[in-house]
Amino acid sequence: MREKLIFVFISLLYFTSYSQQTANWKNYTNMKNVADIDVEKNIIWAVTDGGIFNYSIQDDTFKLLTKADGIQGNSLTSVTVENSSRIWFGSSEGVINIYDDKDETFNVILDIANSSQINKRINSLNIISDTLIVSSEFGVSLIDINSHLFFDTFVKFGEFTTNTRVNYATKYHVFYVCTDEGVAIQKAGATNLSAPDSWSTYDTSNGLASDKTYKIIKYLDTLVVATNNGLSSFNDNQWQPFIPQFNNKLVSDIIVANDSLIILSDMHIFVYRNGSVVELFSSPYDLYKISYNPQTGIASASSNGVLLLNKDGSANFHIPNGPASNQFPSISVDNNGVLWSASGKDNTGVGFYTFDKEIWKNYNIINTPALPDNDIYYVYNSPDNLAYLGSWGYGFVRTDGNSFEVFSTENSGMQGIPDNPNFLVITGFGMDSRNNIWILNLAAADRKILTMYTTDEKWHHFVIPAAQNRVLNANYNLAVDSYDTKWFSSDDANKKGLFYFNEMKTNDDLNDDRSGFLTTTDGLNSTDINTIRVDKRGDIWIGTSLGANIITNTETIISSGNPSLFISSVFTLRQQTINDIAVDPLNQKWIATNEGLLFVNSDGSRLLAVYDSKNSPLQTDQIISLAIDENAGIVYAATERGLTSFETPYSKPLESFDKLFIYPNPFEANGNGNFITIDGLVKDSEIKILTIDGRLIKEFSSPGGRIANWDGTDDEGKIVNSGVYIVVAYDTEGNSIITGKVAVFRR
Repeated sequence: MREKLIFVFISLLYFTSYSQQTANWKNYTNMKNVADIDVEKNIIWAVTDGGIFNYSIQDDTFKLLTKADGIQGNSLTSVTVENSSRIWFGSSEGVINIYDDKDETFNVILDIANSSQINKRINSLNIISDTLIVSSEFGVSLIDINSHLFFDTFVKFGEFTTNTRVNYATKYHVFYVCTDEGVAIQKAGATNLSAPDSWSTYDTSNGLASDKTYKIIKYLDTLVVATNNGLSSFNDNQWQPFIPQFNNKLVSDIIVANDSLIILSDMHIFVYRNGSVVELFSSPYDLYKISYNPQTGIASASSNGVLLLNKDGSANFHIPNGPASNQFPSISVDNNGVLWSASGKDNTGVGFYTFDKEIWKNYNIINTPALPDNDIYYVYNSPDNLAYLGSWGYGFVRTDGNSFEVFSTENSGMQGIPDNPNFLVITGFGMDSRNNIWILNLAAADRKILTMYTTDEKWHHFVIPAAQNRVLNANYNLAVDSYDTKWFSSDDANKKGLFYFNEMKTNDDLNDDRSGFLTTTDGLNSTDINTIRVDKRGDIWIGTSLGANIITNTETIISSGNPSLFISSVFTLRQQTINDIAVDPLNQKWIATNEGLLFVNSDGSRLLAVYDSKNSPLQTDQIISLAIDENAGIVYAATERGLTSFETPYSKPLESFDKLFIYPNPFEANGNGNFITIDGLVKDSEIKILTIDGRLIKEFSSPGGRIANWDGTDDEGKIVNSGVYIVVAYDTEGNSIITGKVAVFRR
């Protein structure tokens, strides 16, 4: 417990110091599964488990809002539009977000989220006059839409169970509440609605089609309720069947459109008018909620975005551009700054996706028939800018983004798992100093788990001597170091730990092959290994369930055969579950853990920052995979709820000076933590700030990459006077120099 408290204290300390080193946070989520919608004029607002979007029917455009824009709460469940252009959103955690579409700002109500209730999901929001009616898993809450104060909360309706789930509530002179136990109606004249006897309750014994009720509306002066077993209407204090065609059928939503009743039943939308029912649309996708607006017509929330039934009778599904799934088990960035992502295994995969900082492209077996399967489990971008996609059962694919080559057991010489040698799972790739591609097999029936594919397209397969003739059944995390040693982990129950292998550049001579096997007895923190990375110095970083290890002097290991002499543990990461490690251009490490994203210096001796779901736009604390765009200094962090990116000053330095880009220019120096960005530096640049007449104001070193920052202060930490300043940058030897200017306004 004491270590946890120390860790939290350090986290807060360093986040405060280093938060300015990250900027332009963005979330990328799949918004295909829409839980609820509402319509304002020609704008459809939709909530998903990945955030919020609106769709402009007039412009055919989308606006996306995520946690990076100010949303609180991970999974959005309900939405209602207020006349004043404020939009209200409920979440599964009980958070209520209020978005002002004019000012593009968020307010939040946390009373339900912070309550002692166990289940806090908000099932529907409904505005009547100046009151927001909140239907939740535990009852009904009334909130003043202007002051955001709670009028009351009702959790007990007549004889219904306390805290029964409420699916919808509204008010027609009195309150009507749809629950999982039936319908509750406020008694005439009752004022203390917290008292159970203020409510009359109705269930199947009173004629309701089902106790599970979803929505109640007034249609042509008749109360109609939708249930999971048909429709019922209320007459003479009794419920009776309404529209027999829907008896014994799920009716999840109903709305009134002029003199018509629009009905959502299973995956069908119907219209009821003058005693007759007409089917308007049958959907191949799940439909959840419907909405109607005279300008836009009928819209529906679906598992395939927003469905819009056009006035001409046509229908279209509208989905904002994004990744095909929120699954990012493996991500990588190519030389052009394009992000590549795998999607899953064991029939959960949906292909793979790419992102060029503007557009997501999703590839699957339907739109890309060359793919052998949708279970793409691992991605790797080679230095020659080809992408290698490891599949779960069908070998791997090599692509430049346009053409696709598939390598399977039929054309590679590799064998799959022992129980089915044709089922070939590829879990890792790497490139050696001779530009050969190395491929890691999850479990090879012939024990040849490492394969080399040469530049002249020849195949070489290797048995690992240290495996002692065993069939290893779970091999992951291939990494190739600067001495061409291959490192990988095995989860095989009989040989669990870290392997290394070097063929000594003799592809066909097995006698000189070197290999070894390491466990906790050799100094590893744990044999539960989740990631292996080679850093800029050639050191091997091993992320385990109990922290990180570093292996140095990898060349000596091969010759001495005693790697335990060179294994150390990273103190700052002790007891952390390390899911992935990314190395930035300055050799600093970004660490994916179950408690957030940690940032440490090059040797791991200092914890520089901690980012989690509480102090950043990260969707969850558990980070699954990482990738870095070295040229742009962008870090990508994947969670089970989507992908997050942010910019850092740690970008790849230039080979030589060309031009300095200094911004913002002019710069307002106010001492509030803002800073000037100096872009266009070579490795380890030195920087001087001079007055226009050549007087030295400040001198400092760049972090090492392409970018450095100046906060507008002098060597004594005082804000400089307003004026024009010369920025001088030069390399460590003083052989190359470049200058730029910036105007500073002192506030």
